[in-house]
Amino acid sequence: MTFSTPLSMEFAAEADDPLVLPPEQTTALLAGAPWQRFAVLGDSIAAGTGDPSPGYAPTGWADRVAANLTTVNPTLAYRNTGRIGATSQQVIDRQLSEILEFAPDLVHVSCGGNDLFTAGGDVDRLHENLSTILTALSATGAQLSIFTMADVWGVERMAPMRAMRPRMIALNEVLRAVATEFDAVLTELWDHPLQSRPELMSADLIHFTTSGQAVLASAVVRSLASRIGQS
Repeated sequence: MTFSTPLSMEFAAEADDPLVLPPEQTTALLAGAPWQRFAVLGDSIAAGTGDPSPGYAPTGWADRVAANLTTVNPTLAYRNTGRIGATSQQVIDRQLSEILEFAPDLVHVSCGGNDLFTAGGDVDRLHENLSTILTALSATGAQLSIFTMADVWGVERMAPMRAMRPRMIALNEVLRAVATEFDAVLTELWDHPLQSRPELMSADLIHFTTSGQAVLASAVVRSLASRIGQS
């Protein structure tokens, strides 16, 4: 497994970011991680889509987490099937079988935003689809991982997207419910300190920039570390 930009390269802003774990702390937190096959499926957030940030490695959150896990398990296998625009039904139809064939022992699911992006999205159907995805994955014995959406709508530049906030609240309620039901590692981002950063969002006002991707990866590492040794 290789990455286009090694995370060991020096990126000044990233190295000084208090919300980004330094490499030695990341390695210490993940020491003893049992996972050998890490998979991510879902939408563009799963894929790590986002604009570059000066001083940060141009690397999505999932690739970062995979690289972090590789520091403690050098033979880690990694698969990411995240696709821009994917709905939960499309994840079932086009990604789930590939991930099941890959046979991960750690798998992150990130989808649902596209289901509710337009008004009138069916929250109950989304819940059913997420349950279908997680039922199939949990049956393999894999550790499941989920994160909620951050409350990013408070900064002025997000005003054009504020109509999305109630829908993302509904999405988070579903994500928390299925995380509890399937004993998934839950990274809670709704009130995370990153939410107030004016440089957090890409030009599309939907995806985190790579500075946000770096912070998100650190948050996921902290959550995974809390589960190490419990199983």
